Amino acid sequence: MTGIFAKKALTADGWAENVRIVCADRQIAGIEADSRPDAGDIEAGIVIPGLGNAHSHAFQRVLAGYTEHRGPRDRDNFWSWRRRMYALAGRVDAAALRAIATQLYTEMVATGYTAVAEFHYLHSEPGQSEPSAAMFAALADAARDSGIRLTYVPVLYERGGFGQSGPTEAQRRFALTAEAFIDHYRTAKQSEHDMLRTGIGVHSLRAVTPASLAMVAETSAADGVPMHIHVAEQQKEVEDCLDALGARPVEWLLNNVDLNEQWCLVHATHIDDDELDGLAQSGAVVCLCPSTEANLGDGLFPLQAFLERGGRIAIGSDSNVRLDAVEELRLLEYGQRLRHRRRACLATTEGLGAPLWLRAVRRTAGAAPTANDTRAARGRKERS
Repeated sequence: MTGIFAKKALTADGWAENVRIVCADRQIAGIEADSRPDAGDIEAGIVIPGLGNAHSHAFQRVLAGYTEHRGPRDRDNFWSWRRRMYALAGRVDAAALRAIATQLYTEMVATGYTAVAEFHYLHSEPGQSEPSAAMFAALADAARDSGIRLTYVPVLYERGGFGQSGPTEAQRRFALTAEAFIDHYRTAKQSEHDMLRTGIGVHSLRAVTPASLAMVAETSAADGVPMHIHVAEQQKEVEDCLDALGARPVEWLLNNVDLNEQWCLVHATHIDDDELDGLAQSGAVVCLCPSTEANLGDGLFPLQAFLERGGRIAIGSDSNVRLDAVEELRLLEYGQRLRHRRRACLATTEGLGAPLWLRAVRRTAGAAPTANDTRAARGRKERS
């Protein structure tokens, strides 16, 4: 066994002094407060849990800074940004993806993330139509080289939007049949090890048929893996869903699938009170991506009301326009101040910073944290 001895550590019960973190087989085996260091322990000043990054598109890191100008018609929004993103996606091959993701994941580790869920739909190499093992391997190799724990989340992408039978030309590289997608997921799942897990998902309600969504959700339930989906990021998406399915996106999910603790709904920005109630009661996680949602002009999720209902949240860096776990939470809380025109909207009786961090890092019951899931914030040194 090895140990980390911290003068101060943020635990599930709050701050504690003189904490020894006992590690075995890459797992945290025990946490002892009011303790003393053992010979060979790593000594640290302040230690906090690492944050799990619940939503990332690695390749989009290359786009950061290249869309910050007005278009000729002064109508820049999510949809105009998406066209530029598609142009980038069409050029990224496996070698480029590995280079991008290695740098990205290394930066994640340096800024407080110890795990990442990669929401992946670049399934084929440029010019190909079949899923490529090289694209998955690029992400797995990047995670290994950077030292971050990876949850690989392949997602199904079938069509360009509600009512369309297939993808647009720009989306063709993302598209798979539901059967080919499940085969790809099964192949990736065979590669699991202690630093690599798999999830599964669909891109969005607009990008898949209800029948395919049901098949992917059944696979998630049968295998006990997380189920991820983009939902209600833009008001136009809500309006299109109402026209096509007769319900708002989150409303439709609540009425048509078994939303539970395995589900991760990314964004859910445009949501009404009934959806908020149902989502909180379902136990599903809402993954919020404050820097990307601000960058794209998505809007602000009604977080204070969701937390008051007992809702669960996670944090994602999404388009990776910025990488800083602390800043994501700061922006998240400041957004609520702007929404409600009050200060400290997400504070508890214990304060703001540590309780909000713990809320974001909290895992589902039974998930064992690893020895990588601590971050020495200051004063880390090895004993001589």
